[in-house]
Amino acid sequence: MFEIHNVLLIPLIMGLVEAFKRAGVSKRFLPLLSIVIGIGIGVVYLTEFDLKQGVLIGTILGLSASGLYSGTKNTMETEGK
Repeated sequence: MFEIHNVLLIPLIMGLVEAFKRAGVSKRFLPLLSIVIGIGIGVVYLTEFDLKQGVLIGTILGLSASGLYSGTKNTMETEGK
């Protein structure tokens, strides 16, 4: 099952999404990409191919990574003004 130290996967997902962003993927697809990567990690790595749990945990990780990225970005833009 999901353990608290697996939350450290969120920055990994953020880094992968940032790499795709720099590779030219449209910004509007990045949140969806974050969820897809999270689900992939959830199914393969965290739950050892238990599809239901993997999708749930992966979605949570992907949404967390997407929200953390946009929240940080918005904070940095606000401070810059």
